[in-house]
Amino acid sequence: MTDRMIDRTPVPEVAGVIIPWFTPANRPTEDRLQETAGLVEALGCDLAFLRAEHVRKVNSSVLLSGGILDRLAEDLRANSCTMAVIDGDLTPVQQRNLERALEVKVIDRTGLILEIFGLRARTKEGRLQVELARLLYERSRLVRTWTHLERQRGGGGFLSGPGESQLEADRRMLDDKILRLRRDLDDVKRTRAVQRAGRRRSGKPVIALVGYTNAGKSTLFNTLSGADVFARDMPFATLDPTIRRFDLPTLGEAALIDTVGFITDLPTHLVNSFQATLEEAMQADLLVHVRDRSSPADLDQAEDVMIVLEQLEEQTGLPLPPMIEAWNKADRLPAERAEALAYAARSSEETPAVLVSALTGAGLDELVELIEAMLLKGASEIALQLGAQDGRARAWLHRNGEVLSEQTQEDGAVIVTARLTHDRLGQFYSEFPEFRPS
Repeated sequence: MTDRMIDRTPVPEVAGVIIPWFTPANRPTEDRLQETAGLVEALGCDLAFLRAEHVRKVNSSVLLSGGILDRLAEDLRANSCTMAVIDGDLTPVQQRNLERALEVKVIDRTGLILEIFGLRARTKEGRLQVELARLLYERSRLVRTWTHLERQRGGGGFLSGPGESQLEADRRMLDDKILRLRRDLDDVKRTRAVQRAGRRRSGKPVIALVGYTNAGKSTLFNTLSGADVFARDMPFATLDPTIRRFDLPTLGEAALIDTVGFITDLPTHLVNSFQATLEEAMQADLLVHVRDRSSPADLDQAEDVMIVLEQLEEQTGLPLPPMIEAWNKADRLPAERAEALAYAARSSEETPAVLVSALTGAGLDELVELIEAMLLKGASEIALQLGAQDGRARAWLHRNGEVLSEQTQEDGAVIVTARLTHDRLGQFYSEFPEFRPS
C-alpha cells in the first residue's frame, strides 16, 4: 500500500471584519481601515471583507442593529468565515450573543490585540505579560459560556486556545493564576531594577525608543545599534523589549532600548500587564518618540502615544524623561514635503525633532547629534588641574565626558575643562575622590 503524504499545514482562520461607528466624530478614516486590516493580517488570518458600519440604533444585547447583523451573518456564510472581528468594544453579553447569532468565534478590538500579542511573545517575560493581560481580560468576561474553549487545542496564540481542555469560569481559580503571574512579574521587575542599577553605576546613558506601532522603531533600532531585531511592516512586530549597546561620539557607550508599540485604544489590561517592561522607558535618560510622518494619521497617533505615556506616568509615579522626536519614513515623502518637514523639525521649539529615514539612513547623524546634545544639556562643566601623575583621570574624562579645552601650564600641569552628565560627575568623584570639591 502506498503511503499518502498528509498535509498538516494549519488552515488559517478566515475573518470578516466590521468597524462600528455611531457619530460622525468617530467615523473610521481610511487609515483606520488599513490599520485594522494590518492587525488581522498580522494575526495570520485571511481577510474576507472589511467595512465600516454606521450603527444608528444600538442593540444592547448584540450592539448591532438587525439589518447590520443580518448582512454580517450572510457575508460570513458566503465567505466561509470562521471568525468575526468587531473592531470596537463589546460587553461580555454582546460577545456571547453575537457568537450564538453568527455561529462563529467573535472577538473585539481588545481580543484582537491580545491574539497578536499571544503570537508575538518570544521570551518568558513576554509570555508572562501576555498571559496576565489575557486572564485580566477573561476575568472581566466570566459571564461567557466558554464554549470557544471546549475543544482540546494548542498553540502560541489564543485563537487556538490556551492548550487546555477548558478554562473554567471560576473567579477564584483566575485570581490564583493572576496572583502567581503577578509574583513572577514582580521577580522580573526586581531583575530589571538590578540591571538598571548596574547601568547607572557604569554611567552609561539610556535611550528608549517609543512610538506608535509600525512607526519604524525596530528598523531605527537596528540601524543605530547594528542589531538584528525582527522588523517588518506590520503592527506589533516587536513585543519583547530589547537592549543593545549604542555608541555616541562624545559620551561613548550608551544603552538603546526598543519597546512595544502603542496603538489607538490600547487596552488598559495591556498597559497594566506590560508595566514592568514599559518602566524601562520611564526610567531612561532620554525618550526618542519615533513618528511615521508619511502616515495621514500621524498627529492622531502621536497624541495616542502621549496618552499612554501619561497613563504610565500616573501608574508608575515616575516623571516622564526628556523627549525628542525622530520624524521617520522620510523616504516615503514627496521631495517638497520632506524639505518642508526637515525645516519644521529644525525650527521646532516645543520638542526637538529630526527628519530621518531609518531605512536609508538619511538624517541619522543629525539624530545622534541631537541625542547627545540632549543628554549633555543637564551636564555640569568642571575645570581641573591635572599633573603628570593624573594620566588615568585625564583619560577617564576623555572617555566618559566631553573635554572642552586643555591648557598646558609652564610647570607641565594641564588645566582640563570638561562637561559631564550628573551621573558621570558622581562617578568621576567616586573614582577620583582627590578631585572632589571640599
